[in-house]
Amino acid sequence: LAQVFFESLILGGLVSQPGAMGVLRALAACLAVCSAAGQFSVEFDVVLKKGDIKSFVIEVHPDWAPLGAARFKEIIEENVYKAARFFRVVPNFVVQWGIPGKASEAAKWKERKINDDPQLDTVSNSKGRITFAKSGPNTRTTQVFINLSDNANLDAMGFPPFGEVVSGMDVVEQIFSGYGEQPNQGQIQESGNVYLKKDFPNLSYIKAARIVEGARGSKSEL
Repeated sequence: LAQVFFESLILGGLVSQPGAMGVLRALAACLAVCSAAGQFSVEFDVVLKKGDIKSFVIEVHPDWAPLGAARFKEIIEENVYKAARFFRVVPNFVVQWGIPGKASEAAKWKERKINDDPQLDTVSNSKGRITFAKSGPNTRTTQVFINLSDNANLDAMGFPPFGEVVSGMDVVEQIFSGYGEQPNQGQIQESGNVYLKKDFPNLSYIKAARIVEGARGSKSEL
């Protein structure tokens, strides 16, 4: 948008090209700094199994995928992930979650799609990085996955990471994987946790998720 704006000034003769491009470069540098300053962390409390609650922390990088980072923050602030199950766990590949536990919430968020972010050459789907799942171009909603190994093959498929696990990767690797990919996503959308509790009672799930000031900073539960 900034580039289009300055090109219009050049074409209109309102500013010389060298001057406009200098301002554009300064603006780009400012935006990069602002993106870096916008980093935040999210702590997840996870019920791995009954009576076993542990935590992991994700650091979000808006400069990696600004639209994805903004959506993730929105999800956390609106408490969308409370009681959400980790319904797809494939060892040495991914652990996936994000369909709300209440069917009414799942239906609402299913329609709130966001546009894709570009894939940066310098940011790959390496182990511990978190990425939005999607079913096609511009279909990201609330489902995300953490890479359990280096999955660089996903980079060219349009899955840009927006953050990474900075604490508790061992906890992520303890998330129950016994059901693999058996849970049906369509049924989760329609019936939520009613379906999952009945047919897949051992799934690990999210007890709480909160934005924190640094990995060990003061907490504000959301």
